[in-house]
Amino acid sequence: MNIIFHRYGNICEPDIIDAFSSFGLCVIEEDTEIREKSIEPSLRVQMIAEQILSHSPLFVFSINFFPYISEVCERLHVTYVCLSVDCPVLELYSASIRNQCNRIFLFDYHQFTQLHTENPDRIFYLPLATNIKRWDTVLGNTYAEDDTQSLVYNVSFVGSLYNEKSPYPHLPLSLRDRDMCEQILVARPPLSGLYHIEDSLTTQIVGAIKKADSGFYTLPDAFTDTDAFVAANYYFGMELSSRDRIQLLQSLSEEFDVHLFTRSDASSLPHIHCHGGVNTHTEMPLVFKRSKINLNITMCPIQTGLSQRIFDILGCGGFLLSNYQGEIPEYFEIGKDLDCYESIEECREKISYYLSHDDRRLEIAENGYQKVKAMHTYQIRIARILKIVLDTV
Repeated sequence: MNIIFHRYGNICEPDIIDAFSSFGLCVIEEDTEIREKSIEPSLRVQMIAEQILSHSPLFVFSINFFPYISEVCERLHVTYVCLSVDCPVLELYSASIRNQCNRIFLFDYHQFTQLHTENPDRIFYLPLATNIKRWDTVLGNTYAEDDTQSLVYNVSFVGSLYNEKSPYPHLPLSLRDRDMCEQILVARPPLSGLYHIEDSLTTQIVGAIKKADSGFYTLPDAFTDTDAFVAANYYFGMELSSRDRIQLLQSLSEEFDVHLFTRSDASSLPHIHCHGGVNTHTEMPLVFKRSKINLNITMCPIQTGLSQRIFDILGCGGFLLSNYQGEIPEYFEIGKDLDCYESIEECREKISYYLSHDDRRLEIAENGYQKVKAMHTYQIRIARILKIVLDTV
C-alpha cells in the first residue's frame, strides 16, 4: 500500500518515514523541495499531482500543512494527512483547511481549539513523540548508567535564543508606537507564554507593525483576518521567546555552571559556556544524556503543548527541568517523570536541589525514559493517525 510523503527537510521526517514503513506501508518520497528551495509554485503543484496519478496512494502526507497540497488532493479525491510539529503555522489559517480531503493533526491543544471548528471531522489533536530506537542506537543503550562521572555538564540548554529570528528590534517604529509595544512586552509575566498578547493588541499597534515591515506576511486565501495573529506570534511571540531564554539563562549563569548549545548570538551571555550548534540526530542526544539537568524553555507561541525537546530529552534518558505547560500533567507526572518551574526563582531552587541529589535526579530521568518508551513513540502516534485515517476515508 503506497503513501506519498512530501519532504522539505524537517528533522522529524526520517523518524516518521521509519514509523510508516514499520506498518508495512510503501513510502514514496517526494523530496524535490529539499534540493530546490526556490522551486516555482506551479511546478510544485504539477509534481505532487503527477506523483498521485502515478502511484494511486492511500494518502499524501507532510509534516506541517501545505495549502497547495490540500488543493491538489481535494481535486484528485485523495486524502491529505499532515502532522503539525511547529507553532505558529500561519498556513493553518488558509481556507484550504476546510477541504474534505484533509486529516490535520495538531500538537498544541490551544491551537487545536482555535481551528477545530473550521473542519470539525477532519482536524485532530495529537501530541508529539520521539524515536527511542534512534537514541538507543546513538547512545549505545546506556540509560541505566549509574556512573555520575559520565555526566559532564551541570546545566544545559539546546536550542535557539531567537534573537536572530525576532524581527521586532529592527522595526522602524515611531517612539510612541515603540513605547506602546514595550508596555505590552514588559507587562506580560516572564515565562508565561503569550499570556493573551493577541487580545492586548490594538488595531493601531498591529497597523504600525504591518506598516513598519514590508515583509509582514498575509495569507492570500485566509478564512479570517490574520494580522493580529501574525503580530502576536511572529513579532511579539518571537521577541518574548528571546527575552525569556536570555533572561533565564543569564540569571542561572550567575550561580551555576550553564552550557548552551546554539547557533544564535550568545554575546549577551558572558558567563555561559557556549558550544555552538549540535547535530540533531548524532550530537544532541549525547548532550541530553551527559547533562545532569536539561532545561526546556518553550517558545511562547506554543501556548499549552509539549515541544519536541521535551520528548527527545526524556527519550535520551536525560533529566528534564521544563517550564510548566498546561498539557504536561496530561502525559507526565511532575516530580516523578520530570520536573517543572514557573518562575526564574523556582528554576534556580530546583537546580540547586537536583545538583545535590544525584539519586533522585537519576531516578526521575529513568522514569521519564520508560514513560516515553512505553507511551510516546512515533510508532504509537502513527498507529493513531492510521486508525483515524482508515476510519474516516
